[in-house]
Amino acid sequence: MHAADTATLAWWIWPIALFAATFALGIVAVLSGVGGGVLFVPIVGSFFPFHLDFVRGTGLLLALSGALSAAPSLLSAGLASLRLAMPFALVGSVASIVGALVGLALPAAVMQTALGATILAIATLMWRAQRSEHPEVAAPDRLALLLGLRGAYLDPASGRQIAWQTHRTPAGLALFAGIGLLAGMFGLGAGWANVPVLNLVLGAPLKMSVATSGVVLAVIDTSAAWVYLHSGAVLPLITVPSIVGVMLGAKVGARLLRVARASTLRAVVIVLLLVAGLRALLKGTGLWT
Repeated sequence: MHAADTATLAWWIWPIALFAATFALGIVAVLSGVGGGVLFVPIVGSFFPFHLDFVRGTGLLLALSGALSAAPSLLSAGLASLRLAMPFALVGSVASIVGALVGLALPAAVMQTALGATILAIATLMWRAQRSEHPEVAAPDRLALLLGLRGAYLDPASGRQIAWQTHRTPAGLALFAGIGLLAGMFGLGAGWANVPVLNLVLGAPLKMSVATSGVVLAVIDTSAAWVYLHSGAVLPLITVPSIVGVMLGAKVGARLLRVARASTLRAVVIVLLLVAGLRALLKGTGLWT
């Protein structure tokens, strides 16, 4: 849509359209197991006439609201491990502040181009990603022993205690620093990368990785969100309909989860990310305005 076309539309049309779009994103995010932030920023940033700074700020708050609503119940149920989450959340939190400051300082065209390239890379990683229910960890490394990254949790499905320990802790810390940097720069949240790193790199059980990811996400996104709030890059006209739309869509998605085919929906998400990433890349380079 051209700038002249968008200028002739009433202002209230865009919040309504945004609510409808985020409602659909909320359904897809739950059904595919992908965080709403990683879908929201590239799609809204590419196809809506909002400045990318406001979209990124809303993306962080959107991901944060979902994480904060889920984290307490996951911790009380024992599925999420605070001991596992905090070292990596601390590193990611500091990196997310740096990422937010860098993202707000760079020109919008540069950020749009970088966002497109990042989303295309995420879509590729999602396509090739694998998961392991209970990874084999022969022995924890020294840093994992020092931090006490081991324990056990009760699996509600099987009713038995699952013992866990981690390894490759330095690599995990480095990866979470990179995740935090990207989360702050692009407002993508961090759920898209938390689970693979916790599960495949560190060797935490898949179910605990998914639950702990929400706790890590809450800490990382809170730090970055404050930078956007302090800089005035959070616009209620965008944020309110987006969060309400995603939350309502997530409730519908949770009900549809029992009958939906996860593999098909995951393929749909990857296609959506590829289209949005390509659109952002072309928009940032000026090849598609």
